[in-house]
Amino acid sequence: MADSFLIKQETYLEVGIHIGTKIKTIDMGQFIYRMRNDGLYVLDLRKIDERIRLAGKILAKYEPSEIMVVASRTYSGNAAAVFSAMTGINVYAGRFIPGILTNVARDDFVEPKLLVICDPKGERQAVVEAGKMGIATVGLCDTDNNTMFIDWAIPCNNKGRRSLALIFYLLTREYLMGKGKIASYDEFQKPLSAFEAEPLEEGAEAPAPDVMPAEAPKEEAKAKEEAAPVKEEKKEAAAEEPVE
Repeated sequence: MADSFLIKQETYLEVGIHIGTKIKTIDMGQFIYRMRNDGLYVLDLRKIDERIRLAGKILAKYEPSEIMVVASRTYSGNAAAVFSAMTGINVYAGRFIPGILTNVARDDFVEPKLLVICDPKGERQAVVEAGKMGIATVGLCDTDNNTMFIDWAIPCNNKGRRSLALIFYLLTREYLMGKGKIASYDEFQKPLSAFEAEPLEEGAEAPAPDVMPAEAPKEEAKAKEEAAPVKEEKKEAAAEEPVE
């Protein structure tokens, strides 16, 4: 069973990619496996894996310049920044300004052919504008999200830092594979820990992908974990609890 996953099943469980919220929408019902005793809904790991795999194939049909990622939250923005550095795909971080996809008079007007939404609820304006303009969308959707105007939903914990890091790690690897940039998973050298790291200070230069170590030293990984913001979102704390 686990052998068919994109990554070890244990890794999915460790980052809490399957831990949803206490709210279940009709749209997300098909992706929910069960409800825990504490009221949190649990997403189906096999469906998560399948949807990430196919999302990678969808992304690979487009050139980097034709795709835009909308990442309004800090955790999604951090992971998406690494994804952007490795794929060349543009990321719109922070609050989405109305009109960017619909108002041609704006200096920052863009016309992507594919939009990746990290939080359909917090980035609703981007979702609606994409719908109006006929832009294809891939959305990271939690159990409390609606999927209107989302063409391809990836069921997942879209609020936890480690969960988002793993999602963008896998999407990066699948995109590079689909584009022929790497011939096998063994050639993908960027460690998962890099997608969890805090963003570089303004003006700092990111290390080139080809010089990144295959694995970050244990001491360095531990230091990064200890340096992470103390003010974690409540959802992530729940995501790291063992699954009953």
